Amino acid sequence: MDTPSNIIKKAVFNPKIKLYILYVVSFFLLISILGIPILIVWFLGLGQHISKRFYNNLECQLTNRHLEFKKGVLFKVEKTIPLENIQDLTFIENPLLKYLDLRILKIETAGQSNPKGSDMKLIGIIDSANFKEQVLKQREAIQSNSKENMQTAFSNEKTNILLEEIRDLLNDIKNK
Repeated sequence: MDTPSNIIKKAVFNPKIKLYILYVVSFFLLISILGIPILIVWFLGLGQHISKRFYNNLECQLTNRHLEFKKGVLFKVEKTIPLENIQDLTFIENPLLKYLDLRILKIETAGQSNPKGSDMKLIGIIDSANFKEQVLKQREAIQSNSKENMQTAFSNEKTNILLEEIRDLLNDIKNK
């Protein structure tokens, strides 16, 4: 990820994510007929081990220009989303999340490549409302700097055109 000087905020994840993963996977194993025998192994220790590894591999940080996220147990995913591409930040809650005092922060971007509708889902960030505010503030700062740079570039272009016209007029006067 970026150097520490560029990091604005690091997300801290709630350890209750381990229980959430354990319960969600258990539910899907339970509703599938083939998953019922695996459910026994899941509760005998495999579920706790995988949940713990998933939690330990979670990492999310807000930098000056990006939101960076890492997760995974067997297959690791590392995503970097430019802040200027973020369109929407949404909180999701369901009864299980509410019971565990967790929230999902769903991040949607412009030109999404993901057919499921979001580019990133962050589960269980402690003080997720504050993290969302920090992301929005940094995105606003980038967008305002971008607008100022465009206005400055347009102003510089107009100045250059004016200076070229003055140069041409002075050359005409000099040649006469």
